[in-house]
Amino acid sequence: MQAFISHQGIVVPLTENNIDTDQIIPARFLHRPRAEGYAEQLFSDLRRDSHGNTIESFVLNNPAYAAGSVLVAGSNFGCGSSREHAVWALMDSGFRVVIAPSFGDIFFNNSLKNGLLVITLPLDTVQALADDARLHAPANITVDLQQQQVISPNIGCHGFDIDEYRKEALLLGASEMAMTLKKSSVIQTFEEAHARRYPWLASPPLIPSTQQ
Repeated sequence: MQAFISHQGIVVPLTENNIDTDQIIPARFLHRPRAEGYAEQLFSDLRRDSHGNTIESFVLNNPAYAAGSVLVAGSNFGCGSSREHAVWALMDSGFRVVIAPSFGDIFFNNSLKNGLLVITLPLDTVQALADDARLHAPANITVDLQQQQVISPNIGCHGFDIDEYRKEALLLGASEMAMTLKKSSVIQTFEEAHARRYPWLASPPLIPSTQQ
C-alpha cells in the first residue's frame, strides 16, 4: 500500500448525493483481474451514454479536471454494495483523496484499507471547496495527513478527524496484516502466557505409534 503523508492535487467537484458503488464501477466490470486496472471503467455509465458516446456535461470529461486527484463529493458517497473495486477504480484513475459530508460505511472502510484517504467535512465546507473548484478550475488544494488539515488557497484551512490506527497505517503505507505483524512480539508473549495458564487448550503432543 502506498504511504500517504501529504498530497497536493486538482479538485474534481462531483457533489450529487448518493452516488453508489455501481455508478463508481458498474457490476459488469467486476470480473476483470485486479492487475488489469479499472481506470477506464470509473464512472463508466456517467461518462458515456448507452452508445458509448462521451457525455460532455460529466465533470471528468472536462479537460480542466482530467488530472484531478482530490474528489469533492456529495453526501453518502459510495453507498450500495461492498465491492472493493469502487476504491480500486478511483485509485487507478489517480485519486488519492475523497472529501464528502458523509460516506457509505463499507466504502469508507475499504478506502482506508487500500490507501485512499477519505475525509468527512461539514456540508458547507464541502460545498465551498466544490464551488471554488468550479470557479477557479483547475484549483489545487493540499491535504496534510500528519497535521490532519485540508488547505485551500481560497477557502482556507480545515481540520479533519481520523482514527489513530488508520492514520498510522496510511502514514506507513502498511496493510492490516503489516500492522498486525508490528505487534508480533506482544502477540507471542500473550500466546505463551495463555498456553501456560490454560495448558489443556494447547495442542496435545503427538503420541508415538506402538511398536508391533
